[in-house]
Amino acid sequence: MTDQIALPLAWPADARDGEFVVGPSNAAAVRLLDRWAAWSVRTALLAGPPRSGRSLLGRIFAARSGGTVIDDADAEPEEALFHAWNRAQDQRRPLLLIVRHLPPAWQVALPDLRSRLAASPAATIAPPDDALITALFEHGFARRHVDARADLIAWLTARVERSHASVMETIDRLDRAALAGRRRLSIPLARETLMDAAAFTDRSDD
Repeated sequence: MTDQIALPLAWPADARDGEFVVGPSNAAAVRLLDRWAAWSVRTALLAGPPRSGRSLLGRIFAARSGGTVIDDADAEPEEALFHAWNRAQDQRRPLLLIVRHLPPAWQVALPDLRSRLAASPAATIAPPDDALITALFEHGFARRHVDARADLIAWLTARVERSHASVMETIDRLDRAALAGRRRLSIPLARETLMDAAAFTDRSDD
């Protein structure tokens, strides 16, 4: 079963933007950030692919902890990250580094930074399972005020590539198609719209 964690009521204006859908693939990341006060050092790493919710989770973390977040940290100068890591310890203020991959896949050249990152707690957002994909479709369509029936969502879940980005791209394409054609969202419209999508498997006989 999925769950949601919400941001403080003062932010953002639309409460649904402050929800992060939690499932087995990201539960370890949520637990890590929820327990920031118990980190062995004041810095942690969160890895995950783009559109996996990692940036939203970082914003929730910053709002709850008062900490600092460096998104796409693996694209930042290593000297700057080294000083940010040290500053977090000196100021006792938590720092979250959001990256695509954890070391050693993230190849860090600076030895002093590499050793500090090795001492930092870390978690990775994994590809979503079917339950989370279903919840992401439900949440994504609801945010856009699109009427997506349960049979359509089940049909999409069975066919979409197992990645957050593919789910978001599918929602984008179907939303545009429904608006452009002034048509209700349905399985026939979805099949017509997504038949050429690389991240989608058509099973016309299903």
